[in-house]
Amino acid sequence: MKKWDDLPEFMKCDEVKVYYDILSRKKGSLVLKRIFDIVVGVILLILLAIPMLVIAVMIKMDSKGPVFYRQERVTRYGKKFRIHKFRTMVNNADKIGSAVTVGGDSRITKVGSKIRDYRLDELPQVFDVLSGDMSFVGTRPEATKYVEKYSNEMLATLLLPAGITSEASIRYKDEAELLDLADDVDRAYIEKVLPEKMKYNLQSIKNFCFVIDVHVMIKTLCAVLGKEKSHE
Repeated sequence: MKKWDDLPEFMKCDEVKVYYDILSRKKGSLVLKRIFDIVVGVILLILLAIPMLVIAVMIKMDSKGPVFYRQERVTRYGKKFRIHKFRTMVNNADKIGSAVTVGGDSRITKVGSKIRDYRLDELPQVFDVLSGDMSFVGTRPEATKYVEKYSNEMLATLLLPAGITSEASIRYKDEAELLDLADDVDRAYIEKVLPEKMKYNLQSIKNFCFVIDVHVMIKTLCAVLGKEKSHE
């Protein structure tokens, strides 16, 4: 972690300091977390190379546009990066709708619908994990316009790298369906969904330890497999 004085000015507030002090006492777990990300990331990249290639071909055959969706997101210390995800929507979908997806979204492609069900669209994020922009477990990286709406306390989630999964992600895995009936999707997300997800994200920082991270990954796997089973 950076020293407190080296943090971006927008993060230097009393609300963030509380969480900073908690994490500064857990340097061992932070080191293990990064080692785990690198080792597991390399293994997954090797194991998933062929499956990802197959998915990439399916995406190109299904609709026009690039294989990857590279929207700008925000990670640790407010750094902006372009996330790697398999494209599951029509090309330039973010220009013809909200940055969040609702259930039955007409922008989702046929192949996209299938790979979203099992979160296969997130497999390329292993590249972001290896680069250090993301971790396997952590607050999901939000688009800049949503981060700009963060309260001072929510900014504490930027003390750690953004994550592929988290307790909030598991509990809100059907987020799209929750937003489906909203008249204003962005407003509903900012005012209702985001604050609730942040309660879990902030609690995860307070309770942070490497063992809990591993437990969250196991819970995520069970949740995905459970969803797959429900389709049988």
